[in-house]
Amino acid sequence: MLEGIKRMEAGACVSDIVKNDYRTAGVFKKYDIDFCCGGKFPLEIICANKGLAIAEVLQELEAATYTIASHAAHEYHTWKPDFLADYIIHVHHRYLEKAIPETTAYLEHLTKKHSAQYTYLPELRDIFETFSGIIAPRQQQEEEIIFPYIRQVTRAYLNKESYAALLVRTLRKPVEQVMLQEQKTVETLIRQLRELTQNYTPPPNACITHSVALLKLQELDNDIVHHMRLENDMLYPRVLIMETELMNQKD
Repeated sequence: MLEGIKRMEAGACVSDIVKNDYRTAGVFKKYDIDFCCGGKFPLEIICANKGLAIAEVLQELEAATYTIASHAAHEYHTWKPDFLADYIIHVHHRYLEKAIPETTAYLEHLTKKHSAQYTYLPELRDIFETFSGIIAPRQQQEEEIIFPYIRQVTRAYLNKESYAALLVRTLRKPVEQVMLQEQKTVETLIRQLRELTQNYTPPPNACITHSVALLKLQELDNDIVHHMRLENDMLYPRVLIMETELMNQKD
């Protein structure tokens, strides 16, 4: 089965591979392989001309398109808060750290090359720049301040530590800041991205890079919406309940 996939992809044009699955664009970008207007040659020929091992490139393409279980398969409500916080870091934070720079590069390229034809591109780039400027500090605050505190509270609560109440500081203020202020801003920006792109629909006759950029935006949209739901509907409310119970132990 694997050999069949390799033979099929080795003879396929690079542009067709990306059209079939936009996630492969990142692999071609890594190797400086044009997958847009100049991607009309078979992959095996391009690899031979560049001195690339086609088996390695095919392996990376396969890895890029590997699909894991859907979010619905996870029973997040059964996870302990500290475990859920670690999941958010290792899955969602690490994804955004990689995806945001990639998407920014696509939007910068499109704006420079095609803003005369597609006048919405500069605004799209600016909205995404504002979005990315919020996400990075938010994640840093979670990883350095809020999530370590969540781990501390969870351990104290579950272990029924006698000195737990002394460890408790109020989480409500930073949570309200993250949940209410930043969440509203992020939601507004996502709504603007959707409206400006007609729900990430490529314009007629858009090049492959244009389509890839919009699909990357849609992927980011899906991830951040799920990410915020995990935090605001499951993680933070449960920790606040733990915190309240621990604080009441002082009385």
